Amino acid sequence: MIAVSLADNLLTAPLVAFVVALIATLLRFEVRLPDALYPILSTFLLLAIGIKGGKALADSSIDDLWGPLLAALALGIVTPLIAFAAMRTLGRFHVVDAAALAAHYGSVSAVTFTVVLTTLDAREIGFEGYMAGLLAVLEIIGIVVALFLARKSSDGSGWKSALGEVVRGRSIALLVAGLLIGAIVGAERLEPTDPLFSGLFPGVLALFLIEMGVTAAERLRDIRSTGVRLVLLGIAVPLVNGVLGALAGKVAGLSTGGIAVMATLAASASYIAAPAAVRIALPKANPSLYITASLGVTFPFNLTVGIPVYIAVAQAIS
Repeated sequence: MIAVSLADNLLTAPLVAFVVALIATLLRFEVRLPDALYPILSTFLLLAIGIKGGKALADSSIDDLWGPLLAALALGIVTPLIAFAAMRTLGRFHVVDAAALAAHYGSVSAVTFTVVLTTLDAREIGFEGYMAGLLAVLEIIGIVVALFLARKSSDGSGWKSALGEVVRGRSIALLVAGLLIGAIVGAERLEPTDPLFSGLFPGVLALFLIEMGVTAAERLRDIRSTGVRLVLLGIAVPLVNGVLGALAGKVAGLSTGGIAVMATLAASASYIAAPAAVRIALPKANPSLYITASLGVTFPFNLTVGIPVYIAVAQAIS
């Protein structure tokens, strides 16, 4: 089942674009997109995700939401604790570096979330549309918990600035804006925009993943300096967190697709919100460790191998 899922995942246009760009960059070919295009593509994707989630929220009751919300809050607390313990005991990293890594693995990757949604759509597996709201919750909670673990190594002003950076950051702001637009306007009145935000979504994602393939390849070159332990933990921690996410989704009563999304969220590692917060709150943390782990190891692993595993786990337990 996992082998079939892996083949289906790798043969989608966005994933092929990512792998081709990654390999081409490793072979020293120039495939990077123009710098001005990156913020445009990321803005589109975040707004589109938020609008889709907002439309689903408009049709959801509080009874539908409280279980998944509690599950997301629990995962936001547990996943950074697992990452911190693994980085301290198995990785033998300093407290500050372990906390910085925990912030990345406690938070989530919006791009990985986007890919799992596209994969589920391609395989015609339904999922709860309000999952974008849980993405916003998880992106914040995990970072807060991880920074608390290193509170003795950061000052109060750093804490406040870091949390402000996360809450007011671009990714959260665009997601929340999309959620509000979708929830207020509703699915029927948003139909004229569907060709843009829904029809063009897979193509824009493919373009965006070309850029991400280039960036991931550049971080892969740093692996020799970070050590094999970080690579192994960058694979093991997402798998453990992903299984916990799947179980949490099952307990929360999510559908098969919803369980897969919850597992993917728990398994993903932030490389936008978390680095910004860590840079402010934990300036002594080593960026080569947390950026290489999240973007050079976990991100490509989840896109190529992890997502099919999480979908297979969701199908097995639902």
